[in-house]
Amino acid sequence: MNIEDTKELAIEFAKNISAGDLIVLNGNLGSGKTFFVKEVLFQFGINNVTSPSFAIVNEYGKDNKFYHFDFYRLKNKNELDDIGFQDYLNDFDSIFFIEWGELFSEALPKNFIEIRIENLGESKRKFGITKHG
Repeated sequence: MNIEDTKELAIEFAKNISAGDLIVLNGNLGSGKTFFVKEVLFQFGINNVTSPSFAIVNEYGKDNKFYHFDFYRLKNKNELDDIGFQDYLNDFDSIFFIEWGELFSEALPKNFIEIRIENLGESKRKFGITKHG
């Protein structure tokens, strides 16, 4: 998929998610995880999406609330406890995006959607979407 294909996938994906959904994005550095989240949230009128790499979590929206996590810089599961990760998950009216979720898969609920992005070159990606649980 190229950039335009990725945008089209994000448009279709956005039509099929709802409150309570947890989406885990896995892939190498620079594979397009944040870009995909940005394009999905754009469909909900949110256009200020940035990578949560240093903040660990970014929050977006008012009517529709979204939490965007990045586990890449976390050293252990205790750091998830420190930010209240499980408390966030109790907000069933929100949609969650988690980059690098595979790093702490034991902290994830059993029901989630996984998007695996494979970098095939400068502007080509392969997406795999799997529903777990």
